[in-house]
This record gives sequence, structure tokens and C-alpha cells, in this order.
Amino acid sequence: MWFSKSQEQVLQELKVNAATGLTTEEAKSRLEQYGPNKLEGKPKKSMILLFFAQLKDMLIYVLLGAAVVTLLIGEFIDALIILAVVILNAVIGVIQENKAEKSIEALQQMTTPKALVRRDGEVKEIGSEDVVPGDIVILDAGRFISADLRLLESANLQIEESALTGESVPTDKVADDIHTDPKTPIGDKSNMAFMSTLVTYGRGEGVAVATAMNTEMGKIAKILDDDNKELTPLQKKLEELGKVLGYIAIGICVLVFVIALFQKRDLFEMFLTSISLAVAAIPEGLPAIVAIVLALGVTRMSKINAIVKKLPAVETLGSVNIICSDKTGTLTQNKMSVVKHYISTSQNKDEPPVELIKSLVLCSDATFEQGKATGDPTEVALIVFGNENNLIKRSLDSEYKRVSEKPFDSDRKLMSTLNQTRSGFRVHTKGAIDQLLQISTSAVVDGEVVPLTEELKLQYLKAAEEMSDEALRVLGAAYKDTDRMIDPDEMEQDLTILGFVGMIDPPRLEVKDSIREAKMAGITPVMITGDHKNTAVAIAKELGIADSIDQSMTGAEIDQLSEEEFSQKINNYRVFARVSPEHKVKIIRAFKAKGNIVSMTGDGVNDAPSLKFADIGVAMGITGTDVSKGASDMILTDDNFTTIVHAIREGRNIYLNIRKTVIFLLSCNLGEVVAILLSILFFWPVPLLPTQILWVNLVTDTLPAIALGLDPGDKDVMRRKPRDPKESFFAKGAGLRAIIGGILIGTITLVAFYLGLHEFGYSLRSSNISEEAMTNARTMAFVVLASSQLFYSLSMRSATKFIFQVGFFTNKYLVGAIIVGLVLQFGVISIPFLASAFKVQFLSFVDWGWVIGLGLIPLIVNEFIKLFLRGKDSGEDRVST
Repeated sequence: MWFSKSQEQVLQELKVNAATGLTTEEAKSRLEQYGPNKLEGKPKKSMILLFFAQLKDMLIYVLLGAAVVTLLIGEFIDALIILAVVILNAVIGVIQENKAEKSIEALQQMTTPKALVRRDGEVKEIGSEDVVPGDIVILDAGRFISADLRLLESANLQIEESALTGESVPTDKVADDIHTDPKTPIGDKSNMAFMSTLVTYGRGEGVAVATAMNTEMGKIAKILDDDNKELTPLQKKLEELGKVLGYIAIGICVLVFVIALFQKRDLFEMFLTSISLAVAAIPEGLPAIVAIVLALGVTRMSKINAIVKKLPAVETLGSVNIICSDKTGTLTQNKMSVVKHYISTSQNKDEPPVELIKSLVLCSDATFEQGKATGDPTEVALIVFGNENNLIKRSLDSEYKRVSEKPFDSDRKLMSTLNQTRSGFRVHTKGAIDQLLQISTSAVVDGEVVPLTEELKLQYLKAAEEMSDEALRVLGAAYKDTDRMIDPDEMEQDLTILGFVGMIDPPRLEVKDSIREAKMAGITPVMITGDHKNTAVAIAKELGIADSIDQSMTGAEIDQLSEEEFSQKINNYRVFARVSPEHKVKIIRAFKAKGNIVSMTGDGVNDAPSLKFADIGVAMGITGTDVSKGASDMILTDDNFTTIVHAIREGRNIYLNIRKTVIFLLSCNLGEVVAILLSILFFWPVPLLPTQILWVNLVTDTLPAIALGLDPGDKDVMRRKPRDPKESFFAKGAGLRAIIGGILIGTITLVAFYLGLHEFGYSLRSSNISEEAMTNARTMAFVVLASSQLFYSLSMRSATKFIFQVGFFTNKYLVGAIIVGLVLQFGVISIPFLASAFKVQFLSFVDWGWVIGLGLIPLIVNEFIKLFLRGKDSGEDRVST
């Protein structure tokens, strides 16, 4: 804890003389001991390892098992199709993962290439990688800091630390300060300077106390480098589903053999039948379809300015119920702005205070021209305030030439300039209002100069306090006319108070409406910032995030609680102020420990660890650092908080679409299992061959499944509570619908099979059925299975709304998929070489009538079921408004 020790103690501990610095030999020795001053990353995995890592998934194992089975029965084309699905999944995963992990490289690029150090009694410029603990580092304006330093000297030193703290205003640094509290936040360590922050004003010297991974920036790199491969809710559900389907497939095979033994059937025939059942139980196209739906969702989201880097993140967005957001640059504009002013007058206060603005502009070193600013953000705000009132700095500077100045000093908290006027000279002084009142003897009231009475002083202080309570940064101005050039020491005496302004980093205009929409959707917005508590709460109140200061907590207060205590209290707070990067991660973890799905938005290096640990890390594309973008799951290209709300809406609909797809595919597969299992149990002939089932699973089912994944979605989706991430795919009656649909599809397939046999005078219990009758019956079963599933997909678009309410043609992809599916099915039974491959034949006109009639039954029944479900339309899910 270098910040709690004096300069002498630090120099003694590091065994260095500030006047001469380290010797070249000692620096070499320490470089060997501590290593280069650069951030490290873990060795990258090879593409082959990444590829095989994508195969560690139960559904993939099931698919590989299906491929082996199809190879065993000689169906090489089917095996190739399944393997292609597996390889496609793995390739998509590798591409996404390879793009994502760029955080450490971006951090490494942030370290400055050169540093000024004192060695062997001389000031030398060296590469930042060669800086070692004990080096005396020289600081001046515009220079990045190459290591964590304990300051030894400071003269008006200001350092911009927003990358670490989130504060938009540079921090004053005082080398002589000592902080005894071991839990002093980074933003309050005024005697320290940190790697990769920027000196904006003044000069200083410091001794390097930490380099490379031991710096504050290094700590962030370590957090980013930790493995945090937690599965998303969708991945968990698909993994569970894969296991269940795998066990079902194995169970079915065992069951069939047991039945075969009892029934004394031909074991080889039963082996082929069990393969049929195993194939029927597994939705071979599911992983590929989910990947395609997510990929198309990503494309759709890019059109609303949200770039998703990891496919599963799209779905996770749908269950987000906490949005943790950085303040500076995310909820606010990341630029100071004058929002209030005060002058002592009984007249119209809305008129621009010309003399006050003139003094503030003339007593500033910043510039703002053609939208580009240089200098201290506070001074830039004053220049912009002048521009808004037609008091342009360049014009004022040329009219009232500066001839002398007394620079800003953090002890005085004042800055003064001496400018020429037509009749002589005028001193312009700006700074803290309490300091100005101490050195002033008069004030301007209603345009007249009057003595500064105690009553008038109290009036100024009261008005300044009111602005401070609104979290405004108060800056006053005073002047003094003189007929001669005076020394800087004479400038700040017997001044005349003009008034003061209140500044703040204002909220983004569009954010308030977005927060209201998020709350309507049952999502809780939370602000996390390195800024001061009062400022953070004021912004939070204005945006509707918090109602009172009681809903806020500081980093120091977080440290006083154990992880368990903090997790218990976390849901009571909406604002976390004065926090470090480690605190941000602790906050995210506490929210997650309470079962929340957490999104974190941010743009600074200090946000990167929390972006990585959140369920969804959202970085800003314009103002965001490369580090924050590298650690995130999603990037907002317009830096608009509103976009995340739109992205959540899209994510919710994508999840609903994936769920429709899964339920649809499982209904279809269950129908196949029902048809085959019943035929075995009742000693009937098997109505479908493995190749026919594979065709339906991989071709006929896949097209409507993908089309369901592209459904336009529910317009009321943002009026419902976020989905419980633990909620099953089969919740809210979905499982029952899948079972009913499956039983209906299986039953009508058997009915069609029976009708096909009956045409030739056979029944289901007949023996020695002719090959022609069997082919006809299997063709009817095959076509009914495919057509019923195609029609059934129309009913799957909504669990409660009828087809005509949803609109027949609102999903043109689905209509197209059904037409293409029917055409393909027609082609299979009418094109000779395909009919021969699938052991089917062309149907008569009467048979087509039966096939179409039977195929519509599951659709019609499912529409009737909706009558009973409409009353239960998730009323409990709606958010009260």
C-alpha cells in the first residue's frame, strides 16, 4: 500500500535515490528479476484444439452416434449429411471464438512506447517495457504513464484516469498526500499515478512501484484472462435436451430388443427397427437449425446497430432482468456542460451573464473549434458556454490580449490572468467560490459594484450549496481593474465577485425513455460508476434509475460487507459509486448469485472485467476502448443505450422462435417414435424405413423449423417479465402441446399405413403382406408424416393466438417452406430414381385425398386446444404498468 507511505519510506524500501535514480546495472538486474513491463496473455489455443472443443456437447455425441448407425446400415449419404451438420456447427463456433478473445492484445497496445526516467543522474528516454520498480519517472502534460507510480513531486499535476475510474474530469494529484485508509478507492489516491493514464496538466515525478501484471491495469488483464466459460441458458437447455434424447435413444434400442426377445422376432430385423426408432428419437437438424436461427438473428440485430460477437448471446439477451451500466459516456455524454449560472440580481436571471462568461472564457487555456476540443474538460465546457452566448474565445483573446497569468494551483484552487483593456488592464480569476469570497471585497449586484457584505456572502454560498446538492460542479469568477501591469502575487487581492456557473456531465437525451421501456419490460437498470456518490445519484434520479440516495452504495461500503452479506442486500441498490474494476465484478457476481441474468454496458478499460463476467457484456462502439470491445459479447455501433433495449426485444423474440423450433421438431420426432413403437408393441409391420425417417428429419422438418426461427415475433414481448433462465423449454403447456402433437402425428401416420394396406386387402395383423402393398402403405405413411408436420408448423407460430389472428402470410418464409416441402415430397414419390432409393411409389388421386385430409388433423386439433389456453395467456407474466 504505497499510497499510505511517505516519499522517504517508499524510496528507502525500493532502495533508490530520487536525485540520481537507478544505475544502469541495477536497472538491468531488476529487469531480470521483475521481467519486461508489458501485460501478458495466456498462450493461444491452436485452431485444431478449438475445433475439437466445439465437439464436447451431448447433442453432437448423439449426432455422431446417428452417423455411425447410418454407416452400419450402408446409408452413406445420410451419414455424410449428419457429419456435415456436426462440422458446420464446429466451424461456426471456432470462427466466433477466434474473433472474440482480443482483450489482452488491446490492453498491451495501450501501454505507451516511451518513458522519461532518471538513471545514472541523467534524464533518459527509454522504451516503456524497460521501466522497472524503483525507476524515477518524469511526468509532463500529454505523456502516458508507463507504470504505477508513487508521486515524489507534483506541480499543478492533473491526470485523466477515466480508463480506470470512469470519471470524466482529470484528477488533481498531490505528491505530499498520505492516505492511511487501506481501502482508499483508486480515484481518491491523489499521491499515485497509474499505468496507461494520461497527464493533462502540470508536471511531476514519481517512483515506479509496480510494473507489468502487478499494476492496476495488470490486475484488469488478469481478470480478463481468467477462464469464465459459463454456459448460457440456451446452451444449458440444449445440453440437457441432448442428454435426455441420447438416453431416450439408448432406452428405445434396449426396449426394442427386450420386446423382440419376448415376441421371439427376428433379431436382425429388430436391430434395423431399433435403428429406425433411434433415428426417429433424435432431431438431427436441431443443432444446425439453432445455429442458423441465431446467426440470422445476429444479422437482423446488426441492422439495429447491435453487433453480436457470440451467437448464444442473442438468446441470453431475452432473459436479461438487470442492466448494469457505467455512467460516464454510456448514460451521460462524457463531456462537461454548463447547465446553470448564478449572478446576484433582482432582475431577469434568464438573460446571459455576459461579464461572468467573458471572465470565465478569458481565464481559460482550452480551445473548442469546429467541434474539436483541447484542454481540460471543465475549461472546454466554459468555452462552449461562451460560444452558445456569442462570446467566442478567439475573438475575446484578440480583443483583450493576455499579458500575464498566475497558473492554477490545487492548494489555492484558483487561476488568474491579466488582460489588456481599452482603458488599462483587468484581472480575471476563476476557481472555487469559497476561495473567491475570501479574497473579494465587492460584488456586482444588478450591474452595480457594491461592497461584499456577510449577508451577500451567505447568499452566494447558499446558492452554490443548492447547485452542489444537484451534483453540479460549481466554478466562480471575479475581476479587478488596474491601470498598470501588476505582479502575479498582486492579482488575487481585493476582487469583485461576478457570480458562478454549475456544470455536470449531462445525461444522454434518449436514455430516459429507454430506461422507462426497460422498466416496462420488467428489467431493472443499475448504475455503476467510479464517480462521486452525489453526482451519480443526481444523474440516476434524473434518468429514473433511483428514487433516493438510500438506494446508493460506495465501493468502500461494499468492502465492509462479506460476499454473502453483499449478495443478500444487492437487490436494494440501484447506484454504486466510487467503485474500482474489482468492485464492478463483485457487483455483477452478487446479482448473478441472486439468480439474475445480468447485462453490463460500458466503454472504459475499467469496465472490461465486468463486461467479461456479466451474462451479456455490451461495449460502446464509438467511445469504447478496444479493451472493452474485446471483453464484450455485443457492441453498440451507435453508443446508444436505447439500442440495448431494442436488442433485448430482439433477443426475447429469438428465444421464443428457438423454443417454437425445438417444440415443433420434438413433436415431429415423437410422432415418428409413436408410429414405430406402437407397431412393434402390437406386432404390426414397421410403417417407416430409417431412410424415410432421415429424409423427413433432415429435409422436410428443417425448412419449416428454420422458417419458425425467422418468425417476426410477438409485438407484446416487451410487456412481459423477463423469462426465468431456469424455465424449461416445456414450461407453460409447451411440453403437453408437444406430446399431443406427437401422438396425433404418430396416430394418423399409422392410420395412413393401415389405409394403404387395406387397399390391397390386408390389415395391420396380416402375415405375408405383398411387397407392392407394403410399398403403397409405407408411401402413404411417409407422405402423411411429412405433410402433417408441414401443416402443423403453421399452428406452432403462437401458443395462444389462432392462425388468422397471427396472419397467414405474416411469415412468408414459413409459407414458402411448406410449399417447397410439399413439392419435395411430391418429387420423392414421383421421380423414379428417388422413389426407388426411398422404396416408395406414386399415389392415386383418392390416396392424395386421404393424405391431405389426414395431414390437416394435427393442425386443426392444435387450433382447438388454443381455445382452452387463451384464458391462461401468461397473465402472470405481464408487467404491471
